[in-house]
Amino acid sequence: MQGKKEYQEKLFTEFRMSDRIPKENFYRRLKQVLDLHFLYVLTRPYYGDSGQKSIDPTVFFKLCLVGYLENIISDRKLISHCSLRLDILYFLGYDIDEELPWHSTISRTRQLYPEEVFEQVFTKVLSMCVEKGMVSGHTQAIDSAPVKANASMDSLELKVPESELEDYLRNIRHISSMDREKPIRKAKVNKATKSQKTITANKQELTAIKGRNKKWSKDQDQRPGASNKGSKYTSNKTHYSPTDPDAKISVKPGKARKLNYMSQLSVDTAHHVITDIRAYMADKKDNQYLQDIVQRLKKRLHKQGLLWRNCVADTGYSDGENYAFLEETGLTSYIPPHGTYKGGPDGFSYNKEQDHYLCPQGEIVPFKKVFNDYRTHTKKKEYRISSKICRYCPIKEQCVGKTAQEKKFSVTYFREEYERNKKRVNSKRGRYMKSKRQSTVEPVFGTLTQFMGLRKINTIGIKQVNKVMHLSAIAYNLKKYLKFTSKIVKSDAKSLATVLAHYIDYLRNKVSRYNLTKNNQIKSVLKI
Repeated sequence: MQGKKEYQEKLFTEFRMSDRIPKENFYRRLKQVLDLHFLYVLTRPYYGDSGQKSIDPTVFFKLCLVGYLENIISDRKLISHCSLRLDILYFLGYDIDEELPWHSTISRTRQLYPEEVFEQVFTKVLSMCVEKGMVSGHTQAIDSAPVKANASMDSLELKVPESELEDYLRNIRHISSMDREKPIRKAKVNKATKSQKTITANKQELTAIKGRNKKWSKDQDQRPGASNKGSKYTSNKTHYSPTDPDAKISVKPGKARKLNYMSQLSVDTAHHVITDIRAYMADKKDNQYLQDIVQRLKKRLHKQGLLWRNCVADTGYSDGENYAFLEETGLTSYIPPHGTYKGGPDGFSYNKEQDHYLCPQGEIVPFKKVFNDYRTHTKKKEYRISSKICRYCPIKEQCVGKTAQEKKFSVTYFREEYERNKKRVNSKRGRYMKSKRQSTVEPVFGTLTQFMGLRKINTIGIKQVNKVMHLSAIAYNLKKYLKFTSKIVKSDAKSLATVLAHYIDYLRNKVSRYNLTKNNQIKSVLKI
């Protein structure tokens, strides 16, 4: 017999959220393990004693976490999405007939709380992972990735003084048809400070920009992707974003220039738990941020009772000062040196005790002085041989050149640190650490950017971006926490008793074998 469903809305009904949510549901399990009651004390100083009641701090953080767990970066879409999900309403502590907070409340509350509050929530979740045995602490993999800022390249403006700078750039640049066009969009409010609007580039840097633009002007309009937004050549030294002054121009090979932030991430290699994350400016190299990352991460791991031993990173973090810093800190680095590093000229051998080089003809090239290279901002050592020795050298033209009178070259001041690190990287353990880094931190970044809301930042300013990155990392760690299956581990007392029992059995077997050997020797002597 065919059935037919008749629907008539009831005036009164009995409904319990807990009865409708399955026990194995993700948000039901998360509600059982995540305790955020400490936020009431932590956020109390940021509220007054009178007026309307604010959004519950625990509800705010749970809403934010749902956004990154569901890969939703829009506050408006987040509220709409949560109102349709019974399991999320149960996780937030809302009943089916209760109205969720207004979407603008999330944005205002995010601006109200400082970065320290978000970092403490991150530390709380990290402590949960440590207690569950998910973090070993001894090996940390560090990597970075650009995250798109909430600003457009079309709104870029020249740094002031605008009249002088524009006249100067018009004289030195070969302006293409794209450069003559006015910006498509103009920022409504200029949020940049006076220092951010002022040009800081010196004559050498502007000359370098001139050379690059001269090269680009020949094929700028014809090259692939020239019609894309932000494809024309711009520089942080001459341009800034009035919408988000903290966002900096960065570029990846084969891609157009964009306004980005730099996300620096540290991951524990045991079970891929994020141990540290922070937003930085995208106009600097990775090696300029390593020391700050290490100092912060070491304190955090120490508070968790963990001992950090190995630091694993890619070539972008390679720097002599960083190698020396890691050795002073007591960390073993596995960071491949950059391709431009050389321990000295080809064919020259180094004498460590006397601190000099031997040229292919066996002549000594002595050390002369220590200086700072203004181009790379690194400390170097200069070695130079006398022109009298080079004058009658049979290979002078191949070694020195046609114009120079003596052999002169510079080597990094941290040559020994480079060589020790290079030896570790090329060892069997170094190759293992490289594969460990590739299988640890890089997949984590892919998950954050593709599935946990870090494809693009929805806030403005580096402080707000730092909060967003912490929330994304918290959501990732909580997901790992619920998926982690802890192994059955015996107590310390039972484990110690087991070890002692095995050791006693080993000693007994050894004594019995010794006695058996002695008896056999005695028997053989008696037979003789």
